Amino acid sequence: MPNSSSITEFLLLAFADTRELQLLHFALFLGIYLAALLGNGLILTAVACHHRLHTPMYFFLLNLALLDLGCISTTLPKAMANALWDTRAISYQGCAAQVFLFAFLVGAEYSLLTIMAYDRYVAICKPLHYGSLVGSRACAQMAAAAWGSGFLNAVLHTATTFSLPLCQGNAVDQFFCEIPHILKLSCSDTYLREVGALAITLSLVFVCFIYIVLSYVQIFRAVLRMPCEQGRHKAFSTCLPHMAVVSLFVSTAMVAYLKPPSISSPSLDLVFAFLYSVVPPAVNPLIYSMRNQELRNALRKLLSYIFLKHQ
Repeated sequence: MPNSSSITEFLLLAFADTRELQLLHFALFLGIYLAALLGNGLILTAVACHHRLHTPMYFFLLNLALLDLGCISTTLPKAMANALWDTRAISYQGCAAQVFLFAFLVGAEYSLLTIMAYDRYVAICKPLHYGSLVGSRACAQMAAAAWGSGFLNAVLHTATTFSLPLCQGNAVDQFFCEIPHILKLSCSDTYLREVGALAITLSLVFVCFIYIVLSYVQIFRAVLRMPCEQGRHKAFSTCLPHMAVVSLFVSTAMVAYLKPPSISSPSLDLVFAFLYSVVPPAVNPLIYSMRNQELRNALRKLLSYIFLKHQ
């Protein structure tokens, strides 16, 4: 079997065997990708162009849209190209780039979701201190910390994964270069280094998850004590989309990475990977725009302007 020094490309998992199904998958993925580009692009434009949305919450939402665009652009275009051209190949460098970018963007997104929970906690539980705790400087520092943590996470996992000797072939049983499936190609006990790195990351993820849960426990206690029904409704309208995004992101990723090996299969792994890597970036704009009246109004004005301009 080839070792890592002789591997020049990896073979990704094919979605279908027949040409008709491959083209159907390409059309489906293209529709999802365009929807993600449109939805996140509209949020980016709306937040950037409307001064009423120049607040910490929407600044973090803008960062989330950027990360979602990057995340889905890391995995789906290559899968679409392979389906269109009836190939499975991805270069060694392209695979390493996918691992790096995906680890970077997913790590930064999870850190950002934790920061967004903190933002909602301060806004609802400590409104008098909101300006001092979540000012423009603090927002920039927290966003930089989220992106920086994702970068360090990506460097750690990419360097560790691709320093392992690979001698179990070059077939990656996934539609993109996912770390657990690359580890299966290792022929050395040194893979324990990457398992250790994954354990560290999962520990940090667990700590962030506990922080998000405790933040929302405090938020709901504060909201339920509000005497004004309109105030409760406004608080819930800003918190529920974030809760939905966190739940979707965390639940799909946990199922993908923590499911028992007894229920693992290539097709099931494919479905779970698709759910946590493609679905959240595509539906996050819809989740945020459904409950947020300010964002809906901004998007409505933006679409009206675009429509009138092209008349």
